[in-house]
Amino acid sequence: MNNLRNNSRVLIAHLSIFLACAFWGLMAPLGKDAMTHGVTGLDMVSFRVAGGAVLFWITSLFTTREHVPTKDKLMFIAAGIFGLVTNQCCYTVGLSITSPINSSVVTTSMPIFAMILSAIILKEPITGKKALGVLFGCTGAVALVMSSAAATSDKVGDLRGDLLCMAAQLSFALYLALFSKLVRKYSVITVNKWMFTWAALIILPFTMPHVASIDFGSVPAKTLWESAFVVVFGTYLGYILMMIGQSTLRPTVVGVYNYVQPAVSVTVSILTGMGVMTLQKGIAILLVCLGVWLVIKSKSKRDMEREKNEEGNEREDK
Repeated sequence: MNNLRNNSRVLIAHLSIFLACAFWGLMAPLGKDAMTHGVTGLDMVSFRVAGGAVLFWITSLFTTREHVPTKDKLMFIAAGIFGLVTNQCCYTVGLSITSPINSSVVTTSMPIFAMILSAIILKEPITGKKALGVLFGCTGAVALVMSSAAATSDKVGDLRGDLLCMAAQLSFALYLALFSKLVRKYSVITVNKWMFTWAALIILPFTMPHVASIDFGSVPAKTLWESAFVVVFGTYLGYILMMIGQSTLRPTVVGVYNYVQPAVSVTVSILTGMGVMTLQKGIAILLVCLGVWLVIKSKSKRDMEREKNEEGNEREDK
């Protein structure tokens, strides 16, 4: 019976992460289409933080209430700035001016930024495999950026958009390195409830005048549905599903699912004509994916300490 429960939990975790990455992969082309037919990047950011805050607060009414001290509530302000405000503003505005393919490929580079920042902030060791992964990933990112710099159409890419999407990944990696202990103290609903609340309070005073000026009567129904998908599936459900998977599966397994997002985004973008695949872009994608794979397959400080303890125990047994 226990084995059956464990297998079910693992299966649910795999399905959750796959769906989260698939939603994020679809979010790029659908969000891009919405931001070229009636709404701007700042409008979409406003929809995401406000919609996320409302949905997570509603969900919290039906879950176990957790006490969050004032100190941690204030800490969530800084977490929200790095994990949501900077991350979502840079990514969403970047997506509005570059191709969905480029934005999704750049998103997969987050583990590389996380590895570099973990080495600096958390003193995680940098192995040869990690260093090689960073080399491949950075080479692919540079190639992708260079292809955008020479592009004449946003279907191929835009240098400004690529750099903004890259800045979004750096911001989220900083969030993971600085606030991982805070986030692990509470449930996914509590964490996101407070982070989205602070993000909304920071962003909306600047963007609401623009959102209020939107003539929603003239906005195509397709754009409204695409925006709703970004808020509900790409933001609310995506965050929940990813954290459900992360609570059960190893980080290396979770990392492998990074490749679902660009696979979905590239396929949908090409089929709908929103993106164009070139040889240089294909090589860049392969290099980024190879770099991320090497980084996530490398041993962490915790893995090395566990192996060292196991070796010590084996010697004692002998």
